[in-house]
Amino acid sequence: MSRVCELTGKKAMVGNNVSHAMNKTKRKFNANLIKKRFYIPEEDKWVTLKVSTAALKTINKIGITAALKEARAKGFYK
Repeated sequence: MSRVCELTGKKAMVGNNVSHAMNKTKRKFNANLIKKRFYIPEEDKWVTLKVSTAALKTINKIGITAALKEARAKGFYK
């Protein structure tokens, strides 16, 4: 499974490691993802999602149902 947030679509970015001598080599910045279970009372079921910590803060603020609705509108969640 790829390292992509299921609610926001965040994924790895590519950049450079820069040494003191300004030598540049390619590196990858992975998204800060965690696997978390959420209870959805409207559907009366538990859902396991791989979400970024930024998406987790959004879920804590607006709720899981609103976050899922927003992700479905953007096409990130089924």
